[in-house]
Amino acid sequence: MTQNKINALDEYPIHQTPLSMSRVGTSDRNFYDRNYFNALDRGSDTFLVTGFGVYPNLGVTDAFATVRRGDTQRAVRFSDALVERGLEARVGGYRIEVVEPLQKIRVLCEHDDLSFDLTWEGAFPAVAEQPHTILTGVQRPIIDAQRFAQVGTWSGTLHADGSDIAVEPSAWCGTRDRSWGIRPVGESDHPGRLASEPSEGFWWLYVPLLFDEFSIIVIVQEEPNGFRTLNDATRIWKDGRIEQLGWPRVHLTYKSGTRIPTKVRLDLTTGEGKPLELEVEAGTFMALNVGCGYGGDPDWQHGQWKGREWVESKLYDLTDPGIAGRIPFGVIDHVGRARCGDAEGWGLFEHGSMGRHDPTGFADWGSVAP
Repeated sequence: MTQNKINALDEYPIHQTPLSMSRVGTSDRNFYDRNYFNALDRGSDTFLVTGFGVYPNLGVTDAFATVRRGDTQRAVRFSDALVERGLEARVGGYRIEVVEPLQKIRVLCEHDDLSFDLTWEGAFPAVAEQPHTILTGVQRPIIDAQRFAQVGTWSGTLHADGSDIAVEPSAWCGTRDRSWGIRPVGESDHPGRLASEPSEGFWWLYVPLLFDEFSIIVIVQEEPNGFRTLNDATRIWKDGRIEQLGWPRVHLTYKSGTRIPTKVRLDLTTGEGKPLELEVEAGTFMALNVGCGYGGDPDWQHGQWKGREWVESKLYDLTDPGIAGRIPFGVIDHVGRARCGDAEGWGLFEHGSMGRHDPTGFADWGSVAP
């Protein structure tokens, strides 16, 4: 029997269960608590995606940072044993400092191949998204999470593979989310019944965008038959007002012979019932299953036990057939250039289409756009 431990966080009035803050309110091994950030330069093809997570029931904490420049993605990753949950978000040469909650965050990475000291400044208030839930055929939640999202700008310095890059808020913007709950992490569960009754597909669209006068965040998640399991479309104004934008109608254009999108048109509806059209073009992309630890990345998965003080750096050539072949089977983050009426915006165009999806005519895992 292991002794029940008290955590330094227990000094604060933040409890939500009759447990010490050393424990979370579920024994599900897949409980996680994570930060995600991206940073894009509107004047070049440099694109950074980075994140940090803790996995209390696996006893692991880890972080990653991946930069795409041209046809390569440089990834560095850190992992270690989670000794105690606390206010400090740090693993190896990576740390996150909350300068001002929900507004200003400092993110630092120290590695010879990739390092940065960047400060995030929210341009609009953070907004809670609708809960994310995906159930298996036996009604077990494989995703049951809460997130909040925000758009903003970056300042600081970035060093990647010998190049020094000044990050100025006039050119660099991005999006971030904080999420916690349950999702597959670490080593895979035994598949059991799911091995003979696998999912037919997964379809996802996530578009958080920064404009001068407002931000827009759209999330759509659908089952293979098109049934929408997550519908969240909001416009956030600088004074904190949140305007719901109805039931988005999604019109995606794919590169022929692939499922990689080139643009999307979203038909939205304002609070007054008026139509609002949003168009987003896809620019430089980051394959999240190449170095970022998402969606079947064969090199590393979030929450995976790699031993104490583990650090890894790897350079990926996206033209390599072995790398290019896995890209369509994961979620892809694109730099998004957007237009909403006369307003121009920038942000994230994240999309994943795997397996069957009837509304777009994809019949199975091998289907691609004509």
